[in-house]
Amino acid sequence: MKILIVEDEEFAAKRLMQMVTEMIPGAIINGPLDSVTATIDHLSSVTDYDLIFLDIQLADGKSFSIFERIRISIPVIFTTAYDEFALQAFELNSIDYLLKPIKREKLSVSLEKFNKLKEYYKSENPNVRLYEMIKGLIPEQKVYKDRFLISKGDLMVPVKVSEISCFYAEDKEVILVTHDNHRYFVDYSIEELFGKLDPKLFFRANRQYILSIDAIKKVHNYFNFKLKVEIKTDPKVEIIISRAKTTAFKSWMNGDV
Repeated sequence: MKILIVEDEEFAAKRLMQMVTEMIPGAIINGPLDSVTATIDHLSSVTDYDLIFLDIQLADGKSFSIFERIRISIPVIFTTAYDEFALQAFELNSIDYLLKPIKREKLSVSLEKFNKLKEYYKSENPNVRLYEMIKGLIPEQKVYKDRFLISKGDLMVPVKVSEISCFYAEDKEVILVTHDNHRYFVDYSIEELFGKLDPKLFFRANRQYILSIDAIKKVHNYFNFKLKVEIKTDPKVEIIISRAKTTAFKSWMNGDV
């Protein structure tokens, strides 16, 4: 059995090679390769591997770019430092992974699974399947709104997110407030808005308010471990952060989101 190790961490590579050697006596193990470029160059000429252990994050980028450049019809077990939540979609795609630091028991299970999945890799285009699986593993960066188009009489006014102080709900309407205290009705609920806004910039204080980080003037300790927030556009308004949300609010204020 011929195996290729692609791993840019020297200690992790040595440990993996040692465990594989112990579990598969007589296996020929090549590597480790530590970059996308080196892997592409190598696999462009050497294609007779039975299995590849492939780290997701390599020295010069994520390994999914390898599959954009060359055709690979070799079974792959991925190694990664991603947490289990990010890996769920990948696991459902019936290709195995090893979460670093790799444990001997997990490696044994992966090798058993590899033996059972050999037939899977005889599809007409395994390269496409592998690429789609890897894309499923890498969480896509969510795109948030950067502006709102506001109707004002016969006019339509674009308002940039950077101009927004807060949103608040009142009498079944939701109102956008700018830093210079202009107010506009928007056709979204508070719930819908929060899903469209960058959580690094906006915080849902309560059922009524979504606050921009730039809107906050002062934060006061309040009774029963709550917080009271003053905003620049209307310091007289009392926006209360519940006890359950104070830790999350402080983390957000501190830039830890």
